[in-house]
Amino acid sequence: MEVAGAVDSHLVGEDVGKVADMEPLEVPIINDLTMVLGSISQSKEAGVVVDFTDPSTVYDNVKQATAFGMRSVVYVPRIKLDTVTALSAFCEKASMGCLVAPTLSIGSILLQQAAISASFHYNNVEIVESRANSRDLPSADAVQIANNLSNLGQLYNREDLSTDVKARGQVLGEDGVRVHSLVLPGLPSSTAVHFSGPGEIYTIKHDITDVQCLMPGLILAIRKVIRLKNLIYGLEKFL
Repeated sequence: MEVAGAVDSHLVGEDVGKVADMEPLEVPIINDLTMVLGSISQSKEAGVVVDFTDPSTVYDNVKQATAFGMRSVVYVPRIKLDTVTALSAFCEKASMGCLVAPTLSIGSILLQQAAISASFHYNNVEIVESRANSRDLPSADAVQIANNLSNLGQLYNREDLSTDVKARGQVLGEDGVRVHSLVLPGLPSSTAVHFSGPGEIYTIKHDITDVQCLMPGLILAIRKVIRLKNLIYGLEKFL
C-alpha cells in the first residue's frame, strides 16, 4: 500500500507525510476530491478511498469514488441508516465494494460481541463510559452496544425499568438499557458494560489510549474492501 492522495479543507498544500509526523511523501493535501481521484485513477491499478469526513458528504464522496473505479472505506460515526441504505443500493447497482464501519477499533468490536454473548445470561445491564469532553454523548460506541442488546428480545433492569431519577442515567431503546457518561479532562475514552445476576457481577471494559487503535482495523478494511462488489456494514464481518 501507499498513500496516493490526500483531501482536506485544512492544511492545503502541506505534505501529508509531514502532517502525519512521517517522512515527506511528496503528496500534497488538496481541497478537490475530483482532481485527486482523477489523478490516481490514471496512475494506479487499484485504489481505495478512506472517508473520515461527515455524514452529510459520505454519499456524494462514495459516488465520486465509484465513478473513478475505486472502492471506499467509510468511518463516519453517527452516519444515518438511511444513508447506508441508499449507499447499499447504489453499490449493488454499480457492483462496487464499500465498507461502512461504525468503528474501526477491533477492541470495541470485541466488546460489543462479548456484551451480546453475556446478555443471554444476565437480566441486569448498565453501560458506563468516560470521555475527556462532553461532545456527542452518549457516544456512538455506547449507543451501538445499547442497540445491539435491545434487539435480542430481552427486558433488562425490571426492578426500576420506569424510574425517572436522572441520576440513574439515560435509557436507550425500549428494553431498559441505561447509559451513564462520565466526563473529566484527561480521562481516556473508556466503555464498560456491567451485567449482574444472582450473587455475581460480570464486567467487560475497553479503553482507548491513542487514535492508533483505529489503524489495524483500517488496514484490514482496506485489504478486504478490494474484493467486495457490494456494501458491507460493520468491520466485524471480517473478524
